[in-house]
Amino acid sequence: MNPRTAKTTLQGPTGALELLIDTPELPPGQAPRGVAVIAHPHPLFGGTMDNKVVQTLARAFVQCGWQAVRFNFRGVGNSQGRYDEGRGELQDFLAVVAQCAPVEGPGGPAALALAGFSFGAFVTSHAAAQLATVRPIAKLVLVGTAASRFAVAPVPAELHPCTLVVHGEQDDTVPLVDVLTWARPQTLPVTVIPGVEHFFHGQLPLLRGLVARHLGAP
Repeated sequence: MNPRTAKTTLQGPTGALELLIDTPELPPGQAPRGVAVIAHPHPLFGGTMDNKVVQTLARAFVQCGWQAVRFNFRGVGNSQGRYDEGRGELQDFLAVVAQCAPVEGPGGPAALALAGFSFGAFVTSHAAAQLATVRPIAKLVLVGTAASRFAVAPVPAELHPCTLVVHGEQDDTVPLVDVLTWARPQTLPVTVIPGVEHFFHGQLPLLRGLVARHLGAP
């Protein structure tokens, strides 16, 4: 584990949730740009906070000065509870946001970024739709969005300028056409990586670069 990665737990809706918090190395006195909460793939198909794509997202955020928070959904690893088809997992996500990036804090509300991969992108979409009504969201990153398998929420129009959607051209888990069908009514751009499948094998550095470039934009 990276020496700047801390393992901890917090109280979720159905018990303890397991977290990894990655902190950027910054000059003395300089605070992180904000907190990025990142959701992992499907719990019933091996998805955990240690997934390679999730780790890549965390590295991109840390590289750009954000504190990255990864967590295991209920029933995964040492997180308590049972799989709940996205409903309970959304509540897990919101609980992590509330406790790791609270609106009320000593320095005011922390800047908030949301990210997710596959099933995690589906959960993140609903978290973004709900949170956007009550607080600003600085960045939204959806990778391998599971639009063919779940009812992914539309991205609120005000978040489009700060949203990055990335998908592999050869994704055989979530066909690109289904993501485009979800994005088209929203006129939401999708960044397509040619020749890449669902887990971005061999192209994780490219994915990290795309996310870092997005985070560098105002």
